[in-house]
Amino acid sequence: MPEKYDAETIHVLKGLEAVRRRPAMYIGDISVRGLHHLIYEVVDNSVDEALAGYCDHIIVTILEDDLASVEDNGRGIPVDTHPVEKKPAVEVVLTMLHAGAKFEDKVYRISGGLHGVGVSVVNALSEFMEAEVYRDGKIYHQRYERGETVSKLSAKGKTKKSGTKITFKPDKKIFKKIEFKFENVSSRLRELAYLNRNLKIDLIDERSDKKETYQFPGGILDFLGYLDKGRNRLHKPIFIEDKRNGVEVEVALQYNDSFLENIFSFVNTINTHEGGTHLSGFKSALTRTINDYAKKAQSLKDISELMGDDSREGLTAVVSIKIKDPQFEGQTKTKLGNSEAKGIVESIVSEKLNAYLEENPSVANKIIAKVIAAAKSREAAKKARELARRRSLLESDTLPGKLADCSSENPAECELYIVEGDSAGGSAKQGRDRRFQAILPLRGKILNVEKSSLNKILANIEIRTIISAIGAGISEDDFNPEKARYRKIIIMSDADVDGSHIRTLLLTFFYRFMQPLIESGYICIAQPPLYKVKVGKTETYLYSDEELEKILKKHKTDKVDVQRYKGLGEMNPDQLWETTMNPEKRILKRVTLEDAAEADRLFSILMGDAVEPRREFIESNAKYVENLDI
Repeated sequence: MPEKYDAETIHVLKGLEAVRRRPAMYIGDISVRGLHHLIYEVVDNSVDEALAGYCDHIIVTILEDDLASVEDNGRGIPVDTHPVEKKPAVEVVLTMLHAGAKFEDKVYRISGGLHGVGVSVVNALSEFMEAEVYRDGKIYHQRYERGETVSKLSAKGKTKKSGTKITFKPDKKIFKKIEFKFENVSSRLRELAYLNRNLKIDLIDERSDKKETYQFPGGILDFLGYLDKGRNRLHKPIFIEDKRNGVEVEVALQYNDSFLENIFSFVNTINTHEGGTHLSGFKSALTRTINDYAKKAQSLKDISELMGDDSREGLTAVVSIKIKDPQFEGQTKTKLGNSEAKGIVESIVSEKLNAYLEENPSVANKIIAKVIAAAKSREAAKKARELARRRSLLESDTLPGKLADCSSENPAECELYIVEGDSAGGSAKQGRDRRFQAILPLRGKILNVEKSSLNKILANIEIRTIISAIGAGISEDDFNPEKARYRKIIIMSDADVDGSHIRTLLLTFFYRFMQPLIESGYICIAQPPLYKVKVGKTETYLYSDEELEKILKKHKTDKVDVQRYKGLGEMNPDQLWETTMNPEKRILKRVTLEDAAEADRLFSILMGDAVEPRREFIESNAKYVENLDI
């Protein structure tokens, strides 16, 4: 008999129960990203107080026992009784979805947290949360457990300060692993400090006594300098600032001698990863202004018109706007939809940039020369692409000869191993499961795309082979991740210096030219074993020095044979399958993109021309090296 379907089968989730049932709907996921999102949601409330002009200092503390706290010196969440809910206002804000002062502009004219779900969601997903409000000379306190109020709001002392302090412990019933990472939190707080001139943010880690303070009088100009560290800059930064129809616009831009475009856009301090109308306005203004100036200076001799891509090659820019009623696409707030923002940004940037170029002809000439060179390179790249198509190198139905493809034609189950060298490629081809595993051996190191123009990149045989094998195209015009022939693209290189270099070169290529594959979770890194240990007749594969130390301590009195693998070619096909390619036993690291700005900066430092920033990076991170091949 079919189950009955009537009114009794309709369930209504009350209060914050819906958040606990479907946490990913509110914070993205329940892994590392979602866990850190809890801190960011609380911090965003404090930043909104800063945007309103009432807060200039935020303290974020990572505590022992999986706790975190956020304190600000704002006005403090109201503690008087809510006229409708008949509860203290702080309790309403922290225990009810869509409750807050941000739906009208009487209290917060500009804010990032507009959906009213932030802190209450953190409360729902925490084992407990405690709120301290410093207001009217008193310290008010209330405790909650998994979103439910467990104590009355009470005054527990006197104080001269004002503000709010939220302390919470993420719930182990929700999150797979609870471990706040200092670097993740640091990255977001640094970004917020850049976007809010003179706001002081302290990050304290009581687990390790680490402490960092972020405060930037130059705002996004300082941000631009941070992003462009490691690049050869062509001129001093250009700063544009104005306000129209209630929209505040800040833009910082600078050209360098690279071939890459790096634009980061923000709305009310929210990173709009997918751009939106404000970014469209900036791009339109930039292209038109540079075209107009070049035509007036009669610089366009061999080129009829400069395209948008030309005007952005070698550009690093930060576009930050503050708007009263932003319309974002979804709770993730990654794309702005306000139509008025495009016209306002376009108008401000056009006027201010044109005036700057007129007043600084030497800088203007450098920019025009850079953009014209980009246009010529684009034409060369277009010819190279057309030639490649004629040779069927970029067509998905003609695959490179060195690719050992799999028999399955279902991309969802297919995986491509990009392997270093013919020797390892031979072992991988013999050891693989031919049904769903394809092998692409590379001959040596691929081109460093960080230092190369697109036409030079497309002329590189190894890169063309990778493009052809994946089948998704390349560049904005051609690339479509849905056409990728594999849903797992696995970089498998040796555990030595050369292997690390090859891995970094490949990751740089994927980040710069196939970034959607990273965002979709398609790019992975294989983890071959470092050691084979034999104790008696028992053989064990180990993947870290820590595992080896444990084995050696455990078998102090036994004879232990240790074999150190330096190359995949040292393994026979059976061993390679058993340790690195068997889906039931292998270890894969998925490549993610938590922070685009930081990723861009690090790729520039590691793969760019400037030596000093690379030396600083190596010196400051040497202590974190796990396996050093000498």
